[in-house]
Amino acid sequence: MNNILVVNINWLGDAVFSTPVFKALKKAYPQARLSCLCAPRVKDVLAYCPYVDQIIVYDERGQHRFPWAKWQLIQYLRAQQFDAAFLLHRSMTRALMVYLAGIPLRIGFSKTKGLLTHPIDARSEDIHRGDFYLKVLEDYGLKVGDRLCELRLKIEDIQSLDMKLSKAGLASEENYVVLNTGGNWDLKRWPPQAFIALAKRFNQNFGLKVVFAGADKDRFSCEQMAGAVGSAAIVLCGATSIGESLALYKKAVAVISNDSGPLHLAHSVGAAVIGIFGPTRAEITGPRGRGKMQILFKDVGCNKAPCYHLGCKNNVCMQSVTVDDVLEAFQKIQA
Repeated sequence: MNNILVVNINWLGDAVFSTPVFKALKKAYPQARLSCLCAPRVKDVLAYCPYVDQIIVYDERGQHRFPWAKWQLIQYLRAQQFDAAFLLHRSMTRALMVYLAGIPLRIGFSKTKGLLTHPIDARSEDIHRGDFYLKVLEDYGLKVGDRLCELRLKIEDIQSLDMKLSKAGLASEENYVVLNTGGNWDLKRWPPQAFIALAKRFNQNFGLKVVFAGADKDRFSCEQMAGAVGSAAIVLCGATSIGESLALYKKAVAVISNDSGPLHLAHSVGAAVIGIFGPTRAEITGPRGRGKMQILFKDVGCNKAPCYHLGCKNNVCMQSVTVDDVLEAFQKIQA
């Protein structure tokens, strides 16, 4: 194979989990050009995967929402003359597009297996998400060695981050901790009061400033938390690009985060991370990078399996993790 397409998934954390797929393909076919078909929300992340040669955006809710636009994209894929497509996404639409593009080998997941030449059983979802995506390669017969997620920094992002940190009041060599308070659903979020207490303790016990990082939608809540902490807190929500965020995590003494995309981004560049889990399980969605790691999780009975009870009133699984638990994990990372 000399020209390979990978049809990727839509979520940031899962995009990070997919990076070992590209690494394994590059090892199996070192001469091959690897392209990735992905949603707009993850294209900037995959641009930092060193094994991806080309990114093709499929914007199913925007640019490609109309049939004629999908057909144009199919024609573009056909012109690329791919030898094979590996589908990590189970979308029937994506499988149909790959089929109509005339790609001879079509390996992976799909709700309509007849569109594939090598359909893969998608029922083993009790394994880590990274292993789930690598299953596409393994069931096809490829050997997988390195399963760690990997993104690489760019020097220009490090330089631009340094300028932003300086403007925010952080000296170039000053140590700091990153707090990621966000999550794609509320059940996965550690309580704001816990983050406030943690930030104060980091400053009092270790003399560390804290940087509240995340998406622009998290800015208001993080500004409220930072206001309660005082001058030791800085808010950069929505103020950094993906590359600058990667540099922010890498330079931090530690990144403390709920189970969300930034946790996986941080670990993929070798940052030391502390993941706070409650309704989700680290065995399935835990960090898979090269940095030091501590996972905090309390079995409260109802979270023995991943819980998606969005109507939960008390969120006891997250509230059971204490500030002292995080500080103890931090000291282990520093040892």
